[in-house]
Amino acid sequence: MAATIAADLDAWTRLLLLHHEPELAAAQPETIRIELYHLPARLTSHARRRTLHLDRTWPWGNEFTTAWQRATQLPALT
Repeated sequence: MAATIAADLDAWTRLLLLHHEPELAAAQPETIRIELYHLPARLTSHARRRTLHLDRTWPWGNEFTTAWQRATQLPALT
């Protein structure tokens, strides 16, 4: 069951968040795991605001930032 949920989340991530990057949109799950999910970052909270601090030398920082912004702009289900 967990593997099925992970595969679904991976597919939706590629469909909704990574369609602007053809290389990542068609990548294998292992590649996406290595490039996007294992990131050198810190998530901090202050004054009800969350801030993601990425390592500036990380090669996929721009792709992740764009995907993060798209994820936060998706409409909420009602």
